[in-house]
Amino acid sequence: MTDSTQNQNPADIKDLQDKLVKDSVNHNEDLVKQAAKRQEMSKNTKTDDFTHVEDLPIGTAQGQQDFDDQSLDSKTKTSAFHQRDDISNPHTSSTDGDEITHFGYQSVNKADKQARVADVFTSVAKKYDIMNDLMSFGIHRLWKRFAISLSGVRSGQHVLDIAGGTGDLAKVFSREVGRRGHVVLSDINAAMLEVGRERLINAGCNNVDFILANAETLAPFEDNSFDLVTISFGLRNVTDKDAALKSMFRVLKPGGRLLILEFSKPIFEPLSKAYDLYSFTALPLMGKIVANDSDSYRYLAESIRMHPNQQTLKQMMEDAGFENCDYHNLTGGIVAVHRGFKA
Repeated sequence: MTDSTQNQNPADIKDLQDKLVKDSVNHNEDLVKQAAKRQEMSKNTKTDDFTHVEDLPIGTAQGQQDFDDQSLDSKTKTSAFHQRDDISNPHTSSTDGDEITHFGYQSVNKADKQARVADVFTSVAKKYDIMNDLMSFGIHRLWKRFAISLSGVRSGQHVLDIAGGTGDLAKVFSREVGRRGHVVLSDINAAMLEVGRERLINAGCNNVDFILANAETLAPFEDNSFDLVTISFGLRNVTDKDAALKSMFRVLKPGGRLLILEFSKPIFEPLSKAYDLYSFTALPLMGKIVANDSDSYRYLAESIRMHPNQQTLKQMMEDAGFENCDYHNLTGGIVAVHRGFKA
């Protein structure tokens, strides 16, 4: 199941996985019914389009840290979304010329990929959570819970959740670090970040900040700032994964830990074939029915296939400077949790 394990007994890990699966059975039985109910309710509810970044709502500062007066609105003394050069595209025609990368199975200029990915997640943001439940039959919750169990997060620590979207992990980390700790939920996509912000504020998470940031640069964050950095189902959408890993290494404190939860490569051939069939038929169909967007979910399936396999990603982490790297295959390798440490 794993490549190697640090400070944990493999038998304990297996017991934890078994327990998570048992705990989820009752929950998973109701997912389809809940989806149908939400879909029916959405037909009768007026929804507004997501605002532009500059129009995002201004809210009270969510963290407990002090803010420099220059970062506050002069009238309301409240903190808005941070938006400097955090989400700028580091890939332009002048920096990369006509260099090609992949967008799913398509070949595109590096300078164009970030905007294309942004369109995908702006389109799916409102249905992101319900689609995750349907696509994974609820198992994504177990994957995330297992990743959190490997995080080693403790009270008082500082956590950065990159590409945190709707805030599944950040919500748990907010509780775990407590009043003395601090969590930053960051995402490059304003629509996704708005959903996560509303969700966590409603949940009473008052030790979380929400910051627009590009994973390749993590421009808003100082060196050696966080005890834990996580990225869940976001790395495969990054144009330059090596640059992103180096930025994650930069912002981690010495002794800090990186966790990457991402789709990977099934380790059994029959499972791989069945998974391909499901991904390229069922996912776009569900996307069409639930989110009225089959193209975005076809891209998501293709992006999974183009993502590095387990061993390759481990090597990329080591090349970025991380030590004691390991990974844990979940659901036969459909998903893997990679872990690395900064010495």
